[in-house]
Amino acid sequence: MIAGLGACTGTSGSKTATTTTEKPSAVKDSLQEYVHKRLDIYETVKLTTNLNALTANERKILPLLIQAAQIMDELFWKQAYPQRDSLMAGLKDEKTKEFVRINYGPWDRLNGDKPFIAGIGSKPEGASFYPAGMTKADLDKSGLKDKFNAYSVIQKDSTGKLISVPYHVLFAPELQRASSLLKQAALMTEDAGFKKYLNLRADALMNDNFNASDYAWLDMKTNILDIIIGPIENYEDKMFNARTSYEAYVLVKDKVWSKRLAKYVSMLPELQKGLPVAEKYKKEKPGTDSELNAYDVVYYAGDCNSGSKTIAVNLPNDEVIQQKKGTRRSQLKNAMKAKFDKILVPIAAELIDKDQQQYINFDSFFANVMFHEVAHGLGIKNTVTGKGFVKEALKEQSGWLEEGKADILGLYMVTGLLKKGELTGDIKTYYTTFMAGLLRSVRFGASSAHGKANMQCFNFFKEKGAFVRTTNGTYKVDFAKFQTAMNDLSNVILTLQGNGDRAAVEKVQNTYAVISPELQSDLDRLSKKGIPVDVIFEQGVDVLGVK
Repeated sequence: MIAGLGACTGTSGSKTATTTTEKPSAVKDSLQEYVHKRLDIYETVKLTTNLNALTANERKILPLLIQAAQIMDELFWKQAYPQRDSLMAGLKDEKTKEFVRINYGPWDRLNGDKPFIAGIGSKPEGASFYPAGMTKADLDKSGLKDKFNAYSVIQKDSTGKLISVPYHVLFAPELQRASSLLKQAALMTEDAGFKKYLNLRADALMNDNFNASDYAWLDMKTNILDIIIGPIENYEDKMFNARTSYEAYVLVKDKVWSKRLAKYVSMLPELQKGLPVAEKYKKEKPGTDSELNAYDVVYYAGDCNSGSKTIAVNLPNDEVIQQKKGTRRSQLKNAMKAKFDKILVPIAAELIDKDQQQYINFDSFFANVMFHEVAHGLGIKNTVTGKGFVKEALKEQSGWLEEGKADILGLYMVTGLLKKGELTGDIKTYYTTFMAGLLRSVRFGASSAHGKANMQCFNFFKEKGAFVRTTNGTYKVDFAKFQTAMNDLSNVILTLQGNGDRAAVEKVQNTYAVISPELQSDLDRLSKKGIPVDVIFEQGVDVLGVK
């Protein structure tokens, strides 16, 4: 698979877990030219918010939340690359050190996990979640009862037998500190819902039982401050897509924008009924007892700060909670605006047909991203073939396909809401901005679930004639065929998920989730123009001006 951006072709990260990462003793600075060029793909963004919108008490709570988030960052390092300190000690080139920090290890996350330090080798599929040398078959045939527990690692005991070690045992000292910080914040907050959530989340970090805190988080309605914290996403586990990684977002709610978004979640059941797929794949009723809000994000930590930066969040991931209660969709407006201004607009100027550049605007970008998150609530969570939850049936193939579903059903929602008059604007702006968004996200490469999802959409739409590449090397949307392709791809993805056929999904990935030489040459043009691929952050209490 050709992945990412630049002159070097990255690995797909698909080698078996028998490839291990050895602890470097004295790593020579090498590949510096590559690293120095790749640093330029990131645009630095300062994360701030209007502190005048916060009370004096809320401004005192923010540093506690940031300190707790920083502990999640340390825990993610232990999961992604526990040899960080010895690696950094052997490096002299400051830019190489910076690139290691950006990538949480010596592999370029936005170029197919290409190693950028000599002697490192390929990135293990299982990160540090599994013993070196363990294969998928080894775990499959083991007698472990909780072999796919999201909140544990697999290790070997003194006899070589595979055992499961809970996170709250493995990381007890760090989690105790984070829990204490959340408890301190809970004592200070005046918002009852936020206080309940902080206390329950603090307890959950210490026992890995997150359901009660997830329900409390969904019940919060009046809080201005928020923190998403804990082991949440499973993208880092490319072996089974089972183990979760630590991360945190510290958020400040934008009341004005949040009020504008409140009505859309209630429309999910009606939109579910109209999905362009056979009836058996849309029988489930989406949960609607949750909120859609906009935030300024003031701190990213851990998994969400690695590789491509998240600009919207749909949580919790637990399928039972989603069906019973729904999810909260959090739009990270300041980060989203930064990506639109610094990345998407320049991409559109280079690759979107001149006659259609007028259709690129932020409101359409915001809506497309927002409804991507809302669309996670549509479709199907249980297979129709008796294989259990879709995530369990598809394992390592589930993450990227779910992101692809959210992309395409988000566009489906935009189309349907425009027709109903519940959304304003010209469909041409949403479709053209979506096309520019595809060209932005395919640059994330094959090691990213979002990158794979966008490659699939790009190649499927191209096959259906939803856009053409002009003789000038720009892309022009065919608006009628775009909608047809949207419905067709929705049908394909929902059917794949409902059937729970992992081999069929893998075949689709190998066929569609690839970058053609022609597309790669266009992406290289963006690199030559100096258009960034993603953002990194200046963040923290000093940037915010709080202590």
